[in-house]
Amino acid sequence: MNQPETPEQPPSPVRPGRAPVDPERWPDVVRLPSASRPRTAVARLLVGQALRRLPLTVRLAGGGRLGRGGPLLDVHRPEAFHRRIGAGGLVGFGESYMAGEWDAPDLAAALTVLADNAATLVPAGLQHLRRAWALKQPGARRNTPSGARDNISHHYDLSNDLFALFLDETLSYSSAVFEELPATWPALAAAQGRKIDRLLDLARVGEGTRLLEIGTGWGELALRAARRGARVTSLTLSAEQRALALERIAAEGLGDRVEVRLCDYREATGTYDAVVSVEMIEAVGEEFWPVYFRTLDARLAPGGRVALQAITMPHDRLLASRRTYTWIQKYIFPGGLLLSTEAITGTARAHTRLRVTGRDCYGPHYAETLRLWRERFAARAAEADALGFDETFRRMWTFYLAYSEAGFRSGYLDVQQILLEREDG
Repeated sequence: MNQPETPEQPPSPVRPGRAPVDPERWPDVVRLPSASRPRTAVARLLVGQALRRLPLTVRLAGGGRLGRGGPLLDVHRPEAFHRRIGAGGLVGFGESYMAGEWDAPDLAAALTVLADNAATLVPAGLQHLRRAWALKQPGARRNTPSGARDNISHHYDLSNDLFALFLDETLSYSSAVFEELPATWPALAAAQGRKIDRLLDLARVGEGTRLLEIGTGWGELALRAARRGARVTSLTLSAEQRALALERIAAEGLGDRVEVRLCDYREATGTYDAVVSVEMIEAVGEEFWPVYFRTLDARLAPGGRVALQAITMPHDRLLASRRTYTWIQKYIFPGGLLLSTEAITGTARAHTRLRVTGRDCYGPHYAETLRLWRERFAARAAEADALGFDETFRRMWTFYLAYSEAGFRSGYLDVQQILLEREDG
């Protein structure tokens, strides 16, 4: 006979020194989830087995200690920590951090250990239990034309001022390409320019090029292309980003060379000598990958080139995780899904005349980019608070940046600049 679900509990107690969590803004953080005692017990068992084998130092409140030594992870409320993982797996793990139930002095280092061992955290004989914690994708997050607008707005329309707190003066929100690693903050702006120039060179953008950009950001790529003499049509779904991009374009007197449209990539018209897109394909969603690549093909003039910058993951991990609902999707990028190299080449081949003809990988550079952003964001926490981003948001954002950095440091994630050309030339 199944153990009945435990009733919903009162809000998780606030640790000394932490502000109360806003229950309207963070309902799944302020309250502990309902979870059966067996699920919580199994989570405690699996988490304990995993952590004992890892090069971590895990201190449990009450005196317990796990791990083989390494970056410190302090679990202040073990019962709540295990209960959240029992109810929601990795989503619960992230929410537990947001709730202040665990901390790590070097969060990125601790998460890198977990990312290094992601495929083996659950023993082979118990892999079937992963399905018990795999939350299903909510249908409301599909990247239909209207859904994509909502999903993009959720992240990119938070506040231009928020992003300006931790980005460099180019306002580039994607991996930089540094001359040397480890990187320093003063080198970031030049490294962002280097990344854009490499992509524009890959697409052969120059004087007179008709360029389509899918995903405007805050306009840096469009500006650099226009300075080369290109005529740029840039598409975005973010009203906040478009407004600031237009201000920057006007300030440089390049309004006659750059048009920024508030529209979906599926609504694009015309033909172009080159199409570029920087880390936008991750927001398309598997259901719409064929549509995205067919759009690239349809918009490209004969002899044209497509240059993409894309975050990728191993194909076996994509196949294993593509149907699950992750913490990143719930809190940061709703509707998002990373591709693998095989997914990119296979989708292009199956649905278009486009073929991948070149790839360059920069994973370690993204790890350094994210570290610099994370350190900058931490240093300006008081300014984020003054903008209305409370402590729970700041913990969420810190976890997001560190979690992403860990993915690249471990090699679990990569970032690539990819060239596609038509097979028939």
